Amino acid sequence: MKKGQGLSLTTIVVAAIALLVLVILSVIFIGRMGGFAGQVSECENKGGICRSIDTGCLSGETEYTAWNCPTEEGEVPEVCCVAVS
Repeated sequence: MKKGQGLSLTTIVVAAIALLVLVILSVIFIGRMGGFAGQVSECENKGGICRSIDTGCLSGETEYTAWNCPTEEGEVPEVCCVAVS
């Protein structure tokens, strides 16, 4: 009788645990990336100032559309103004 080479039970268990750890870590990091991406794109976190769209940016400032100004329902929309140096 010939015996075939197979995986030991220990190897299979270690591989299953490693796969489970990788899945858990990826879920944690993917979940946190959504919050991080939202904060990165906010105007005030980038050194800008949110001003009412009615008044607009002051002299010496420029409107930067890539960054968001959080507005709640019913509020006047705001624009992100960044100082020009």
